Amino acid sequence: MKRTLWKGNEALAEAAVRAGVEAFFGYPITPQTELLEYMAHRLPPLGRTFIQAESEIAAINMVYGAACAGARAMTSSSSPGISLMQEGLSYIAGSEVPAVVIDIMRGGPGLGNIQPSQSDYFQVTRSAGHGDYHPLVLAPSTIQEAIDLTYASFGLAFHYRHIVVIAADGTLGQMMEPVQMPPMREPSAQRPPWAIGETTPHEPRVITSLHLSAEHLEAHNIRLQAKLARIAAAEIRYEAYDAEDAELLIVAFGTVARIARTVVRHARAEGRRVGLFRPISLWPFPARTLAAHAANARAILVVEMNAGQMLEDVRLALGDKLPVEFMGKMGGVIPLPDEILDEVRRMTAARTEHVHTAPTLDYASREGRS
Repeated sequence: MKRTLWKGNEALAEAAVRAGVEAFFGYPITPQTELLEYMAHRLPPLGRTFIQAESEIAAINMVYGAACAGARAMTSSSSPGISLMQEGLSYIAGSEVPAVVIDIMRGGPGLGNIQPSQSDYFQVTRSAGHGDYHPLVLAPSTIQEAIDLTYASFGLAFHYRHIVVIAADGTLGQMMEPVQMPPMREPSAQRPPWAIGETTPHEPRVITSLHLSAEHLEAHNIRLQAKLARIAAAEIRYEAYDAEDAELLIVAFGTVARIARTVVRHARAEGRRVGLFRPISLWPFPARTLAAHAANARAILVVEMNAGQMLEDVRLALGDKLPVEFMGKMGGVIPLPDEILDEVRRMTAARTEHVHTAPTLDYASREGRS
């Protein structure tokens, strides 16, 4: 199949179009605005809905309404915009309607800047707004993977009646790569049986997240937790690269994992047994598979574009079985291969010489080694 050159944001949008998205609601914010602009000229000629809302708050509530009607609805934004959507996401989660959200992460906190970051990890994996809930979060590392995951996200959202988040960053949104686009799927004219539609006064169909009785809300939450358990069992995604015999295992996701692959190749060329474990599903986090791939390792190096957020999940997965060290860059700074490779050399040299190196988890002291 022929490959063509696409910019990340526009490729994500086209993948959603080809997956049958019927309605897009959004608000411009760098570095994801090209996604919204692409939808603005692509959807109306297809007879589908595009609305630039007055804010991210309005956009997510429009997604909520369209999702209640059974439409394939989505939005996209970047870090502070996703923050504004949290209440609406909680309503969507509590109402069990499908929605797709693309987050092209930028530096923060606050308005921060427009540079790439991974500091939304807590925001997208720990909740969908308030309540005991997790969206299904998928983190691509290439534009092709971003296309494939976006294309699959609507099926996942409808299968589980769940929120699916594509967590990328400004690098993937702005870069260009040759890719293969999936085939076009037309939106289904048949609405799911739970969707709001034409009903009689005797058969009202109501979708709500409001449960005034504590007992009823607890029962609802118990059912939601059972669904989350099914997702956690079925939707683990990861990649292991040269991890089978690795004495030092790098754990990274998204753009940083691309850089880490280069580091692994250079380290292997130097005779260092280094591998990469890349979580693709950030929630559910592949804890058991990480532990299995780390079974023969002597140390772990977590690398992120934040102050150590996925680091917490790595530590939960591995406990105190082996040293876990961290290297992070914040504020939109991207770690360079040479910087990570220097860290790898230091750690592998320490292991070779049987010098005990205590796990270094403090960001400031780690930054001092750069």
